[in-house]
Amino acid sequence: MSQLVNIEVQTINHLGIIAGIIDEIGIVEIINEQLGIKPQEKLNSGIIVKSIILNAMGFVSRPLSLFPQFFNDKATEHL
Repeated sequence: MSQLVNIEVQTINHLGIIAGIIDEIGIVEIINEQLGIKPQEKLNSGIIVKSIILNAMGFVSRPLSLFPQFFNDKATEHL
């Protein structure tokens, strides 16, 4: 008999393509060069802007206060 394993399914939909384009253009690096990276930051400014762009391209009309919920079911480690 096979053992049942809990599997969590996450999607990236079209966001993988957009994340690839952002990486190809180098938006994260450009923003980090302009603003700098401080040691106390958990996320640098470039990554935050990338996530805002991905959220906007998710075609959702939620306010930014619900921004973290957008990424709950996304495979963010691949983006």
